[in-house]
Amino acid sequence: MGNLTNAMRERIDKLGTTNLSDAMDALEIHGASIGVHKMYENCKKIIGEAVTVKLCAAGLTKSKSHLGINAIEAAKEGDVIVVDNGGREDVNCWGGILSTGAKYKGISGVVIDGCARDLDECQELDFPVYAKSTICITARGRIMEEATNVMVSFSGVQVRPGDVVVGDITGVVFIPQERLEEVVEKAEAIYAKEVAMCNDIKSGMSSAEVDKKYNYENMLKQ
Repeated sequence: MGNLTNAMRERIDKLGTTNLSDAMDALEIHGASIGVHKMYENCKKIIGEAVTVKLCAAGLTKSKSHLGINAIEAAKEGDVIVVDNGGREDVNCWGGILSTGAKYKGISGVVIDGCARDLDECQELDFPVYAKSTICITARGRIMEEATNVMVSFSGVQVRPGDVVVGDITGVVFIPQERLEEVVEKAEAIYAKEVAMCNDIKSGMSSAEVDKKYNYENMLKQ
């Protein structure tokens, strides 16, 4: 395990992707994805280090294994599989067999810049899947794995093996591994201020009063 210790996992688990996204905005780090969300009700929050899969179109060069298998084999317990399919929504790139293999390897979940299928199986397995959408069309003959554990582009975000992935009901963010402590510390400060603001409102202060007290509009610059 790298920077993502058990203690760090516990700190991140108390934060939302909104807190982490705001922290990265404040630190001028591009880390929030767009259009990727949980694929079924009660899909769990995920926190883990990235094991990446880069896909490409199928053609005359053939793959030696089904896409995703190498990533599952390379992953350690607690990791998150990150699939770069360029945002394509016309073909599946993750399903029930892969989810089963990942679940029994102890992998925390998968995030996909593309589509998933077999969501009934994923839900029964209680294996978290975050993707752009779902589709029944198979990957076979359409796409293949180009590389495993390389730098990828995920919804416009650079993701490298070992970067930290967090997914919850709001979305998915990627935190550069070398700036993890800095981002989490900033997110904790933002979260603490937001809790204080809500407590003041619940205690009787007006929203305008709270806005003025905390300089809400410029909170990320403070």
